[in-house]
Amino acid sequence: MNTYLIPANSKKSLLIFGWFNKFDLILFSSGVGLTLLFMLFMPVEELLFSILSLLPAGVTLLLVFPIPNYHNVLTVIIAAWNFLTIRRSFIWKGWCLINGEETDTK
Repeated sequence: MNTYLIPANSKKSLLIFGWFNKFDLILFSSGVGLTLLFMLFMPVEELLFSILSLLPAGVTLLLVFPIPNYHNVLTVIIAAWNFLTIRRSFIWKGWCLINGEETDTK
């Protein structure tokens, strides 16, 4: 009987720094870039504007922070986004149509 033992961390070697994939780093870098733009063009001397300018980096950090089952949650978020935004066409063939043609069986 041939049994192979796969190490528990074998998939971590496929990730960047052992935690992140490319999408995670792109998402976080876009949030940080947006934060830097907000900090350049908003008056960050006031508390409300400073919180609003740091919000994109904070949200993207929470989205990419390595928590257990993170990629499962990300898959659910992406599936929900695709369901809500992508136009779908449903082709319905009723019981009275066969390949788009009506037939009379007399």
